[in-house]
Amino acid sequence: MPLPEDIKGSCFQNGNKRNHEPFMAPERFGNSTVGFGSNVHSQAPEKVTLLVDGTRFVVNPQIFTAHPDTMLGRMFGPGREYNFTRPNEKGEYEIAEGISATVFRTVLDYYKTGIINCPDGISIPDLRDTCDYLCINFDFNTIRCQDLSALLHELSNDGAHKQFDHYLEELILPIMVGCAKKGERECHIVVLTDEDSVDWDEDHPPPMGEEYSQILYSSKLYRFFKYIENRDVAKTVLKERGLKNIRIGIEGYPTCKEKIKRRPGGRSEVIYNYVQRPFIQMSWEKEEGKSRHVDFQCVRSKSLTNLVAAGEDVLEDQEIVMHHPPQVDELDRLNAPLSQMASNDFQD
Repeated sequence: MPLPEDIKGSCFQNGNKRNHEPFMAPERFGNSTVGFGSNVHSQAPEKVTLLVDGTRFVVNPQIFTAHPDTMLGRMFGPGREYNFTRPNEKGEYEIAEGISATVFRTVLDYYKTGIINCPDGISIPDLRDTCDYLCINFDFNTIRCQDLSALLHELSNDGAHKQFDHYLEELILPIMVGCAKKGERECHIVVLTDEDSVDWDEDHPPPMGEEYSQILYSSKLYRFFKYIENRDVAKTVLKERGLKNIRIGIEGYPTCKEKIKRRPGGRSEVIYNYVQRPFIQMSWEKEEGKSRHVDFQCVRSKSLTNLVAAGEDVLEDQEIVMHHPPQVDELDRLNAPLSQMASNDFQD
């Protein structure tokens, strides 16, 4: 039977029309083939070639479309013709720049079985970066590996990132806003436990400037900052939010007075009890480094060396007030040539 006129890409073999299902000519995929066996309705699946790190992977794009939330699933999905990724002159798709072919071969198992079995020799951080690039969920449901420590470390980083986002919005940000309303451009927060108490002597406060620190009572945040990895994650989150000069660590903080020592001359010294607690310091100052020094404007002044010169200056400039003593700028002396300095010293 003749095929309809609107069907394109029909196959002919030996001059006779065959009753094959219509297919699109492989204009973009140089490796796409169609096989003709004993079954007249059989058709080989479409193949695409992916070029990763100099290695070619010939795969069926249907394994990607089964996971439409991933990057490759969107590339080879129904809207493939609108995709910005185009094949090269050989019909190959160059993707995953910066990812090794070994790691990519391991990740391909996800599209076949839904599980990534990480073999020995594959770095878990590299596998994590590849999954993030390809929009594959990196969790205990998709990753299987022998090195449980490395896997749990990556999962802890994810959990710490989400947890600190919550702490930042609920606990830390209100304190920062309070400092900003006072005109401050930075904030120093000390994290104490819920059981800690601060009892300072009003007449003899701690001599180290702790009165400018903000106190946050939270045992949960205290336990969170116990791990240095969590402190590194917190720094990353604060940098992502645009803050600067970030310091997170452990420092001693005075809680209560222990005893008072009497010094010679009647002066007393208060000794406080210090506990090691986490602290957070950050800044949102725009003019960084300009607020911590004062610019002095140097005005060149005339150096009056004798009464005759003073009388001549009075005649020349009536605006000089005689009861103001002349001011000599020391910078003028330092910046003057050696010959002028010698003459001035001789006149003095």
